Amino acid sequence: MLLASFDFIIIGSGALGTFHALHAARAGKRVLILEKDNRPVGATVRNFGQVVPSGLSGRWYHYGRRSLELYREIQQEYDITVRQNGSVYIASDADEWQLANELYDQRRADDYPCELWSKAQTLAKYPVLQPDYVQGALVFPEEVSVEPALMIHRLITYVTTKFPNVTYRNNTAVIGCESTSSGATVWLANGERFQAHKVLICNGSEFRLLYPELFAQSGLVVSKLQMMQTIPLPEVALPGNILTGLTIRRYESFADCPSFANLQTPEHLAELKKWGIHILFKQAPDGSIILGDSHEYATAAQTDDLGFDINEYINQLMIQEASRIVTFPVYRIQRTWAGFYAQTPQEIFEADLENIHIITGIGGKGMTSSAGFSEEKMSFLVE
Repeated sequence: MLLASFDFIIIGSGALGTFHALHAARAGKRVLILEKDNRPVGATVRNFGQVVPSGLSGRWYHYGRRSLELYREIQQEYDITVRQNGSVYIASDADEWQLANELYDQRRADDYPCELWSKAQTLAKYPVLQPDYVQGALVFPEEVSVEPALMIHRLITYVTTKFPNVTYRNNTAVIGCESTSSGATVWLANGERFQAHKVLICNGSEFRLLYPELFAQSGLVVSKLQMMQTIPLPEVALPGNILTGLTIRRYESFADCPSFANLQTPEHLAELKKWGIHILFKQAPDGSIILGDSHEYATAAQTDDLGFDINEYINQLMIQEASRIVTFPVYRIQRTWAGFYAQTPQEIFEADLENIHIITGIGGKGMTSSAGFSEEKMSFLVE
């Protein structure tokens, strides 16, 4: 049986898979993208759509900065919903404000544009903030946001339209993959087979179709996040990525600051910390506002333990804390959902099985860093 042949087969069309496909296509390679669902429905579409390198450290911070450039380049050619309204971290107490100042110094030393706003400046820009909450703000004006329900679909359209060497197949579950003397072969649930010089598996938190034993022993963990979206609130102006004191207490860039080791958890935040809650806001073009999120964890072999239900107690904790931060009616919720993403203490999970490369477990860094990371990764894989 003659198999259709490609340079790269990429399994999974979330942000990580599709950006790898983009960079392979830019290198002139023939690419086949295989998506098991009708459309991407995983972590790439269940997040805030915030592209925030400022929250990352190490190489991921640098991948994120490169990703900003790539997002802007693509947006100039095709509307993938990129808006450059910046990111704003709102400090709520002296400890958070100290960390904001320390990160400001670090990022200025990196030549990464940033600003410190006083309480008065912050409230002038965002009058919907509760005055008692605000100590000041750390601002990154070059950061962008995208619409998570739309971005990946438009990116796939951009890639497949601009590059005739890319083929996209949805509703196409891959149930087998093996290396061969000349590359690798994949076979589908419907019996079709394809071959390629290299196969990339960007499977998100899908651990059962391919290499389940490997994933069960991988140390990968799945995080369940609860998020909400208000009804359209056109009277509210909340431009940019709005991050709060809980974010300052959580994100790795702040954890690298000198004062982080002395950070204490106030009693009123203890229950929020228990559920991994940190409050973010991102306003959509229709005026609705996404807010959240929380974090619960299970190993790769026990993801079903996380359940499919929404814990209303967690949502109420988030609404209560959000009401302490903003004045608009955050309780006017039109929908709520759970997102799931894979992560690992090793920053990202990679396994090389001859001509098959597994890349997953990017955690919450996917929307921010996938574009830059996959560019570097593909530069090593392209021959």
